[in-house]
Amino acid sequence: MAEDLKNIIENGALILDVRTSEEFLEGHIEGALNVPLDEIGKAMGWLQKDVPTVVVCASGMRSGQAVMVLKANGFEKVYNGGAWDSLGNVKAGGCPVK
Repeated sequence: MAEDLKNIIENGALILDVRTSEEFLEGHIEGALNVPLDEIGKAMGWLQKDVPTVVVCASGMRSGQAVMVLKANGFEKVYNGGAWDSLGNVKAGGCPVK
């Protein structure tokens, strides 16, 4: 599964980090976009539904919640990446938004 996520990321997926901004500043995947879980509703207005998105957090709990919310609102290419630091040495591509 982790290898599949790395391939998805290498092919241009957006990495969406749903931890708090304080957590994000302590460490994150280079190129990831920080949108705390409690702000995910606002972000749906500008995130692109057709761009593959890997959602990460500290443990996989908040990213799982964010994936459920996004999928319930028409985002189909959304993947739970779990803990941000479990993906190893990946680097996000672009940051495609509306």
